[in-house]
Formats: sequence, structure tokens, C-alpha cells
Amino acid sequence: MDDIAKAVEIIQNGGVILYPTDTIWGIGCDPTNEKAIKRIIEIKKRSEGKSFILLADSINRVERYVKEFPEVCYDLVDLATEPLTIIYPVSMGLSPLVCGEDGSVAFRVTADMFCRRLIQQLKKPIVSTSANISGKSFPIRFEDIAQEIVDQVDFVLDNPDYIGTKNPSKIIKFSKNGNIELIRR
Repeated sequence: MDDIAKAVEIIQNGGVILYPTDTIWGIGCDPTNEKAIKRIIEIKKRSEGKSFILLADSINRVERYVKEFPEVCYDLVDLATEPLTIIYPVSMGLSPLVCGEDGSVAFRVTADMFCRRLIQQLKKPIVSTSANISGKSFPIRFEDIAQEIVDQVDFVLDNPDYIGTKNPSKIIKFSKNGNIELIRR
């Protein structure tokens, strides 16, 4: 069994993984599994109520979890030259723990082939939060990850040569009334 198949099996069984994303090292799980999401909150020592970014392999997968999908998002995703996270106003089919207090959900369509294969085999998006204790610097190399995090996950997708982008994704938010807000440059 290859690493991606093993990671998928662990996620499907409620586990939490440590994996390289298209930006930094991340902690991931099934965004519909509340028990796994609560474990990530505990691992990161993060307060509840803070939303998560979800990674998807395609805009089609995002559409399955977003009630109102603004047409302009097709162009935004297609034309993005850097990782772009879009916050949609209303989610569906996800744990409320991954969503904002207002019911919004943040998705990034990843161009990273490793992440895309993981999501395609999982057949659903994956939680993607930085592999750090809340408030600490985000890890771009595996050696930047605190040992206490490594010790608490169920599986590490080994990629010792991976170096992140040094920058998290840009974030824009669509409100229910159609307004667009730049959250992070």
C-alpha cells in the first residue's frame, strides 16, 4: 500500500494526518468527522469556533459543499497564479466545526498533484490547517514541526524534500449579499 492509500484509509477511519500541502505542512482529516476535527483542535491547542480551510482537487468538488456558488469563482480559480482560498457564504454537508460562525466555508482548489491525488482517492475535501501550535509560526519544512504535533497524529505522509512556499494562501470572502472582501494578501 502506498503512502496516499494509507493516509486515505486512516482519514476514512477517523484519523488525523500530517502532510505537505500546496503552501505549508498541514494537519488534515475528514471535514465531516467531528471527532477527528476536535482532535486537530486539541493538537493545535486552538480555540473552538475558528474555521478551517479545506482543500479540494477541483471546483466541481467545492460545488458539492457550497450552497450558493458565485459564477466569478470559476474565473478566480482558473486565473489564480498563487494559492487562493475563497470563503463561500453558505456550506452544506460539512461539520459545523470546520465552518465559520456564520456558516461560511473556506476552500482552496489545490494545484499540487500530491494533494490532488490524496483528495481524489478520499473522494471528498480534506481539512488543511497549518501543522503548528496555534499562534506559532507555520512550518514550511518538516523539521519546523514541533515534535508534540508529530507525536499526536496518526500518520505522517513522508516527504522530507518538501519545502513550502513560505506564504500561506491569499484569502477572499464572498458575503451573502455578494460583496467581496480581501481577508489576506
